Amino acid sequence: MRNGIVNVYKEKGFTSFDVVAKLRGILGEKKIGHTGTLDPDATGVLPVCVGNATKVCGLLTDKDKVYRAVLHLGITTDTQDATGTILKDCTAQAKLLSEAEVRAAIESFVGTYAQIPPMYSALKVNGKKLCDLARAGIEVEREARNVTIFSIEIQKVELPFVTMQVHCSKGTYIRTLCSDIGERLCVGGSMDSLVRTRVSVFSIEEAYTLQEIEEYRNRDALDDIFMPVDSVFEGLPKLHVLPEALSLLKNGNRLHTSHFVERPLPELTVQDKRVLVYDDKGLFYAIYQYAEKEKDYKVYKMFGAC
Repeated sequence: MRNGIVNVYKEKGFTSFDVVAKLRGILGEKKIGHTGTLDPDATGVLPVCVGNATKVCGLLTDKDKVYRAVLHLGITTDTQDATGTILKDCTAQAKLLSEAEVRAAIESFVGTYAQIPPMYSALKVNGKKLCDLARAGIEVEREARNVTIFSIEIQKVELPFVTMQVHCSKGTYIRTLCSDIGERLCVGGSMDSLVRTRVSVFSIEEAYTLQEIEEYRNRDALDDIFMPVDSVFEGLPKLHVLPEALSLLKNGNRLHTSHFVERPLPELTVQDKRVLVYDDKGLFYAIYQYAEKEKDYKVYKMFGAC
């Protein structure tokens, strides 16, 4: 079994589940999971976890992301993007906006704001997906959720279109952001296109299409594109257990400072005091967390030998 993460470039027309299904066939592996849904019309970075790395899927979903989006001012659709039915067309008014007021409206969203999830989404209300309700013509009230827009770089303004790069927190809907910007400008807006350019350490420049991955498999060179599980935890200190403490690590038992090779132990500057733990040969096993009260380390996430 392979353990690792593949940085997949999701092409237009594929769902995230399509990518996972195709990779199962290409890699000959059943234990595969993706790290965050991309709409079929969206493209870009989709990290896919294989083997023991599937345990990191939830952690990667929590990471902030970077998108390149094209906002279409003046067009309001039921899906908040170009795939939906046009509900209102204020293109003429949108073209009369000044670039300065468009920039001011967009930049006003930088920071934390309460975003109402769109009806056309996979979120569930009372056990039912919002998108299924929307397709049945049912609209339900959704609670606003705080999301954070770390930055917006406006790359091109050719009204009624605006190209922008958005760095945001998990749970942010870019099409809803486009709609909200349009509302603030009183002309409406929708997302014309979307490319996810980064998730955590995974960038679009280093992503592989399904065809490229298949070519690597045919050359027996898949090892060249698999990233190790621990590569996604940038900045966390690395500790190695002594041979006599390996059984404790394998079983997820608590570890004391005396169980580690490192002397002295590195200072834990990360707020939650997590560390990556390896055996004495450098094989990654788990993330541990320092327990202040007990003055030892307890398991945070076990991966097994990776």
